[in-house]
Parts: sequence; C-alpha cells; structure tokens
Amino acid sequence: MFHATTILCVRHKGKVAMAGDGQITIADIVVKQGAKKIRKLYNDRILVGFAGSAADGMTLFTKFESKLEEFRGNLKRAAVELAKEWRTDRILRRLEALLVVADTENSYLISGSGDLIEPDDGILAIGSGGAYAIAAARALLLYSNLGAKEICEQSMKIAGDICIYTNSTILVEEL
Repeated sequence: MFHATTILCVRHKGKVAMAGDGQITIADIVVKQGAKKIRKLYNDRILVGFAGSAADGMTLFTKFESKLEEFRGNLKRAAVELAKEWRTDRILRRLEALLVVADTENSYLISGSGDLIEPDDGILAIGSGGAYAIAAARALLLYSNLGAKEICEQSMKIAGDICIYTNSTILVEEL
C-alpha cells in the first residue's frame, strides 16, 4: 500500500468522476497540500490518477499518454499495453505507483505486476485512504441520490477525516 494519497473513481448515472487529494508526505511530514494527482488526457476524454511516488506517477502519466496516442484513444488497449510493458520492462517495473484510468465506458486499475482490474460496481480506489474512500462511495452509491461527482467529493472528505495521508484539498474531474 502506498502512503501517499487517495484516488477515487466512481461510475454512476451515466457519468464517471475521479477525485484525488492534494497532500504529499515524506515519512510523517506533510510537504505539500495542493498537488494535482489526477489529469485529463487525450483531448480531455480520459481520466488518469496515480498514487505512490510523484516522480514515478508522472513517468506513468507520460507512458500512458503515449499509449493512448499510439492506440488512438482506445482506453482498454492502451491500458493492456501499459500493464504488459510495465510488468516486463526492467526499469518500469521498479516504479512505485499505481494508476486508475477511466473514460465514459470503462475504468481500470493498472499496476506494475501486470494487474489490470475492472471493477464490478464501477468504483475503484487506490492509495492509503483508498479503502476508506471506496467504502464511503459504496454506501453513498446505495443509499443516496448523489451523482458520481458528488459521491467522489463526499467519499474523499470521509477518507480525509480518517486517513492521515489524505487531506481535504480535493480535485474532482468528471466525464
């Protein structure tokens, strides 16, 4: 588990939203409050978020963006190819980060061990506050009338209240 952040992706009511907190820590010290750990890529049609080492996350953003360009925005193909390359490349497999990627139809968690996970319920979370965020999102999905963006916002606030590596400076993007 990465003690670096919380990223949450929620698919609900025909929308997909991704949220990330802004806290960066080194050991037990908060060094930044407003980092941007989620991005829109490929003409603002793909959401990507990372948890883990900032430099490794940025490297993966760049690699994933090149895969999206290579496969003309096909999220599934780009995700599969990144997972394969990440697992087999001697340098890439040392990266300490995870990615969550989504478009209007699909969401995936990608890891360096070759994992490519698509959620059953449309919810993915990574990072140290991921378990708290996913639990809150699942409850809100079942017991509220909130949309994807609002579920992300509220779930991240709950995770931030529990996880010391997650703060309340939250960025949410929606497709």
